[in-house]
Amino acid sequence: MEIKICIGSSCHLKGSEKIVELFQKKIAENNLDAEISLAGSFCTGQCNRIGVTVIVDNESHTGITPENFETFFSEQVMPKLKGAN
Repeated sequence: MEIKICIGSSCHLKGSEKIVELFQKKIAENNLDAEISLAGSFCTGQCNRIGVTVIVDNESHTGITPENFETFFSEQVMPKLKGAN
């Protein structure tokens, strides 16, 4: 699975660095290093008023914040990993 986090100017100002840290922590906690490729992406052109844009296997998700990260990870990342196994 490939996950790209927008680190463009707008998303940077909205906390993309924190989202990267949260992903790194979740990947390590769940021993998913071999299953998830985490990368940064310049502006995806999908700026949102709130949160960061995250692309999971070419599917864009906008508005990701530290507050909704856990829900996003459990609903959008984990099911796709389980489906791939």
